[in-house]
Parts: sequence; structure tokens; C-alpha cells
Amino acid sequence: MLIDSHAHLDDGRFDKDRDRLIKGLKELGIDLVINPGADLNSSIKAVSLTEKYNNIYAAVGVHPHSAKEMDGSTIEILKSFTNREKVVAIGEIGLDYYYDNSPRDIQQERFIEQLNLAKEVDLPVIIHTREATKDTFDILKEAQDGTLEGVMHCYSGSVEMAMEYIKLGFYISLAGPVTFKNARVSKEVAKAVPLDKLMIETDSPYLTPEPYRGKRNEPFYVRYVAGTIAELRGITFEELAKKTSENAKKLFRIN
Repeated sequence: MLIDSHAHLDDGRFDKDRDRLIKGLKELGIDLVINPGADLNSSIKAVSLTEKYNNIYAAVGVHPHSAKEMDGSTIEILKSFTNREKVVAIGEIGLDYYYDNSPRDIQQERFIEQLNLAKEVDLPVIIHTREATKDTFDILKEAQDGTLEGVMHCYSGSVEMAMEYIKLGFYISLAGPVTFKNARVSKEVAKAVPLDKLMIETDSPYLTPEPYRGKRNEPFYVRYVAGTIAELRGITFEELAKKTSENAKKLFRIN
């Protein structure tokens, strides 16, 4: 059984078949899905999914794209969700300098606020970073007081940087791009990251792996991520599935 450690099943692209899809995951070998929020509204939807389906867990947080929409009440609202049993992380949070949908100083400020929230409520974090490697790392290093843990979601950086994040206490999660033929760096990361620090995800409905690239992504396709990584590492699919599932359950404290 596999765990998709990051999928946005609250996304509107699942409105027509969400119920059928989620109820059918067990039969397809997908044990659990972690559904992170991207803003306040999607965080609320993610929590609602956990109440309806026993195989869905949630994270709550505000993505850097929406950092400018946060106000003084946002952190308190997010905090109010963290006492729910199936809210297992703060995320996805971080920095995105590729799109710059929010001013960079605001992104940094809101990122730090949410890291502080995670430490206050003792939950791991799910980190998004794009074109912001140095600032993301520096902020995480400053925030690391020995209690902060989390995962670098949909990791796209170098092997060297992955090892630095691991030293900071973070897991590395790989998604659909590792299956792409020209994804040389991602494939190097897939081979280099210690197995006990590796997680897998789809980031559904985005980043669909081969052979379904170009179509809507969904949690079942995490098996193609797992299969590619297992082949790259020279281990069995079953070994890769077992270890990445154990890692996800350990990080998100799921029994």
C-alpha cells in the first residue's frame, strides 16, 4: 500500500468525481492521502474532507501565492484547526519567487509566522519553494530550534541542497517530474536521498507523471513515481512503497 503524501483533492477539478475517486483508492493500493491547504478556504475544505473520508488527512496553511491575503486573524483561524485529530501538519507554506504572486517580503513574513505556529502547536511543516532556495533554507535554519520537522514537498533542487535540508531534519518528497525522461537532477536525487528520508507524492491535480503526462493527476498515479524511484535505486517496488509509507506515517504521526 502506498501513501500519497501531497494531493489537493479539494481542487475544483475533482468536483465531478471526488467521492468515487476517494472511495476507490484502497482498491487501487493507495492507503492514505495527505491533503494540504493552499489558503484559508482550501484549508477549510481539506479539513472537511478528513471528516467525510477515513483515508484523508489534512494540513492547514497558506501558500506563498496567497501570503498577501493573510491578515491578523489568519494564524488564529489556522491554529483553531490544529486540535483536530486528522490535521497532521502546517502547509503548504514557503516561498515562491518564480511567480511572485505576493511581494517577497510579505512571503517571508508569513512563512516565518506559520513556522512559528507549527512549533507552537507541535506539528510538522510541508514546505513549498521555487526559485527561492537560499531564502527558504536560511529561514528554515533560523527557525530550527531542535523541534521543527517537515518535508520539502515536490523537491526540484540539487542533491547537495537535499542533503542540507536532511541535515536540518527534513524529509525529501518527489513527485511526477522524476518520471520525465529529461529529469536528470530529480533522478539523481531519487538515487541519493537516504531511503529513511524519502517520501513520494502526486501534487494532484498538477504534475502528472508519465505515462499520463498532460492529463489530470490523481493519487493513484503515485505508483508511477514509486516505480520509477524503485527502478532507479535497484530495489523492489514493494520495498520502496513500504519505506516511504512508513516515513510518511512517522512524520505525520499517523498510527
